[in-house]
Amino acid sequence: MTLLLRPPSLPPFRSFSGAGDSKSSLFPNRIRPNSSRRRLGTTSFTRASDVDSFTENSGYLFELSESEAELLAEYDIARITAVYRKKPVILARRLFQTGATLGRWFALRYIDGLMERADAMFKVRAAELRKILVELGPAYVKIAQAVSSRSDLIPPSYLEELSVLQDRINPFSNEVALNTIEQELGVAIDEIFSEISLDPVAAASLGQVYKARLRQNGRMVAVKVQRPGVKAAIALDILILRFIAGIIRRAGKFNTDLQAVVDEWASSLFREMDYRKEAQNGIKFRELYGSLPDVVVPQMYMEKTTQRVLIMEWVEGKKLAEVKDIYLIEVGVYCSFNQLLEHGFYHADPHPGNLLRTYDGKLAYLDFGMMGEFKEELRDGFIEACLHLVNRDFDALAKDFVTLGLLPPTADRDAVTKALTVAKGVQNISFGDLLGDLGTTMYKFKFRIPSYFSLVIRSLAVLEGIAISFNPAYKVLGSTYPWIARKVLVDSSPKLKSSLQSLLYKDGVFRVDRLESLLSESRRARIDKVLVKKEELDAKFAAKDIISFTLTEKGSFVREIFLEETAKGLDALGVATLNSIASFFTAYIPFPVPLPAIALTDEDFVNLMNLHSLLLLMSGLQGSGTGTKKIYSYEKQRSSLSKSNNQISSLSKNKTQRSYAVEISQLLSQLASTREIQPIIAAVNELPPEQQLQFYSLPANVLARLLSRAAARAVRRLFI
Repeated sequence: MTLLLRPPSLPPFRSFSGAGDSKSSLFPNRIRPNSSRRRLGTTSFTRASDVDSFTENSGYLFELSESEAELLAEYDIARITAVYRKKPVILARRLFQTGATLGRWFALRYIDGLMERADAMFKVRAAELRKILVELGPAYVKIAQAVSSRSDLIPPSYLEELSVLQDRINPFSNEVALNTIEQELGVAIDEIFSEISLDPVAAASLGQVYKARLRQNGRMVAVKVQRPGVKAAIALDILILRFIAGIIRRAGKFNTDLQAVVDEWASSLFREMDYRKEAQNGIKFRELYGSLPDVVVPQMYMEKTTQRVLIMEWVEGKKLAEVKDIYLIEVGVYCSFNQLLEHGFYHADPHPGNLLRTYDGKLAYLDFGMMGEFKEELRDGFIEACLHLVNRDFDALAKDFVTLGLLPPTADRDAVTKALTVAKGVQNISFGDLLGDLGTTMYKFKFRIPSYFSLVIRSLAVLEGIAISFNPAYKVLGSTYPWIARKVLVDSSPKLKSSLQSLLYKDGVFRVDRLESLLSESRRARIDKVLVKKEELDAKFAAKDIISFTLTEKGSFVREIFLEETAKGLDALGVATLNSIASFFTAYIPFPVPLPAIALTDEDFVNLMNLHSLLLLMSGLQGSGTGTKKIYSYEKQRSSLSKSNNQISSLSKNKTQRSYAVEISQLLSQLASTREIQPIIAAVNELPPEQQLQFYSLPANVLARLLSRAAARAVRRLFI
């Protein structure tokens, strides 16, 4: 005879069976099925005959006819409305239950405040709220799960209680669960499994999980069984929440279409209730991201999965939120980058119960019921917005917001640009900021959150919330930006190439500081377990990394920029050298010498400065204090240039001639020294032979460009 007991609800799968607890056996309270019919016993947690609080308080929602169940197979608000229009009593009862339950809790919180006992009753009210959410059912539990990782937004007492909702909700009857498995799979349990846990190892909002061993191959698997009545309850609650969202939007004059946000979330939730779709999602997720470094995606047993029963590979580990592993947070950030910006297929429900640290130190993803699709044009728009925010190009950023649907086309972009000039860089923005000062600015200028964007924000906010619990300064957007920088530099997308071109050439002037920033950030796009010494990352390997990158096929776009700007700089250097010689003879020789004096143009002056900066960048010295910090800002350069041109126009004055000669000499003295050239030569010598040959072929390319520019300059001088 077999025993089985007490269930929880939905957490997909995680380190169950006492993960991290050395006292727990591999298979606590397990049963070995045999051919006899199992009876259900009891455990210390709950009785098989007991009814869980959700069923006890909301079980009246479960009853649906066959035709009604068919109408609720997919999310369709019109069909849901049609079903419950015929059930006015149930609708009224649910409205009363929800309003009375939550209203009573808010009233008690208000009374606590009046009686100055709010602090004393804080933990009590937090526990009461958790119980209320469980009683109301999966829709409300899901909302609580979405915020249960945000220690920066939720008080600790509430956070502790809401965290229980991730995988420790009271389970429904084991007998119901076992019967569901047999009915869905069409065979007796003991024909499928040689062992199955006596109790569910986890339970959440939609279902509960058992640990079992497949009879066919002896492998350990997680068996997820859907909670009865969830679809009917969720459908009605979404109808109510959608109605409330419409009232809130009109009353609060919100810019965001709150009903569309509810629809997006509800669509994902309905897909999550079909375990066949979840298994398909898991297979796709494994194909796309299972090969990433230190990422684990469990195998799905599609042939043994139905709409209400899912069987997948068992994964051992501990919740990521319970282990302070910043490395795995970075792994998660890299995986999220790939999900959102490479393939556009992302995990939209990564609450802490769905992220594990396996015992061999890898990051395991669980539960693939709620997934999102991020279209390519939106991915590119998101990348462009990050680039413009980092480089404080707020005019372009305001346009990006329109592209992403965050701003209406009729918005006053100039006013938005002005407001954004006080914004933080993307590296310093947390999701808490989105609800703070930045959120106020967004409201003021009629920002709206498109429905698709709410899931994107959630997918990143969870990782940041976990990291903040042990590193308050962590910013997930800042950790994502290096990967964004790398993608912009290597991606073949015409739109991103155009964005890079526009970013690097502001008003036709090459911004070497922006290229330096992108290259520097892209070199941080790594998830090595062994930390590289800072000086090695910044100096020793910088030259080799940059040169090697520019010689690859992916670096061809950047290589072209280097070659073109080097040719421009050498052309300007030739003019500056001639001017230096001419100015010297004119200033210091007492008799006239017929030497040509070609005034440095604004473009020449900037090109000369850029040549110096490029040499520093290639040598790995840029940013060390010897680069752009020692070179005048572009505004000062142009001011100095204007002064120089005035000096040239009055070369008859000996004092002015000498001043100009000194200035040109100072300008040339800033250019490459042996110290700046040596790292480049050393780096080239460490490259593979084929890359060395490629590098040494570049001067011929530069020479051809230089001759072309010199010829064009000569023609202009002769005929213009």
